[in-house]
Amino acid sequence: MDQIKWGIIGCGDVTEIKSGPAFNKIDHSELVAVMRRNVEKAEDHAKRHNVSRWYSDADKLINDSQVNAIYIATPPDSHAHYTKKAAQAGKAVYVEKPMGLNHEECLEMISACEEAGVPLFVAYYRRALPYFLKVKELLDNDAIGTVTSVSIELIQPPKPDDFKSREEHNNWRTKPEISGGGYFHDLASHQLDLMEFLLGPIKNIAGNSTNKMGWYNASDVLSASFLFEKDIPGLGLWNFTAQPDQKKDRTTIMGRDGSIIFSTFDDSKPVLLETSSGKEEFDIPYPKHVQQPLIQTVVNDLRGVSESPSTGETGAQANLLMDKITGRE
Repeated sequence: MDQIKWGIIGCGDVTEIKSGPAFNKIDHSELVAVMRRNVEKAEDHAKRHNVSRWYSDADKLINDSQVNAIYIATPPDSHAHYTKKAAQAGKAVYVEKPMGLNHEECLEMISACEEAGVPLFVAYYRRALPYFLKVKELLDNDAIGTVTSVSIELIQPPKPDDFKSREEHNNWRTKPEISGGGYFHDLASHQLDLMEFLLGPIKNIAGNSTNKMGWYNASDVLSASFLFEKDIPGLGLWNFTAQPDQKKDRTTIMGRDGSIIFSTFDDSKPVLLETSSGKEEFDIPYPKHVQQPLIQTVVNDLRGVSESPSTGETGAQANLLMDKITGRE
């Protein structure tokens, strides 16, 4: 496959800047079709982004003979459904995160793609962003010596929609039947995937989750204790009920000779290296289209140039870890 011709299922907000434009900015890659259930919105998106075809029926996009790779950018409840359909049509799949509603769904997606002989990639784009590659570089170069522990803290205030009645609120991220959970599944999935990218597999993990405030039908405060295969212990805390001045997004990797501190979601905060020699900050802004570096690796993989770091197998791991933290596994 030399020219990757993409079709997008679900051309919503994430495709406006984060991902969609990147498909046309990469050599040997082209966005040729988009789909949204509302045909007027699909047409509007297509015309604004110079895409030649649009659909309101996903099957028509999947079976478009000009499309040979499909980006699934819908909420998680339909990821498995569309992945299986794309695989049956012989199309490569790049699917948004979290990969599925649970680990079992992810395994079904992997199996469907393997049986069809098509590759499967997951949009954990932090695996390719320079900000996080700097963290990996520091670790790989033993900048802090032997890693001894990890701490993840994500503290966020509620969104305005969270205070509406359960019948009125319109945020799919807090509806477990659509998202797989709450904000934890949307955000911690990135962090858990990133931890395995940086430090290798997590072999043991356990957690606690509670719906403390009862604003919606998903957990809003969660904690976890985990252990990497390298025998590095870690702790995680996710609290989505805080006051605005309590907001925190901080991951600390401690080593025998220092520490690396960084934010998962805010690139205005530099990567901070602290050792006995002093402090060093690395200001590395995200690119305009944050998924572009990862999409580049997907295109390279499909063309047989190099391998992408985010596959169905790695993506499923984040769901497995979340299932264990929330007691599903």
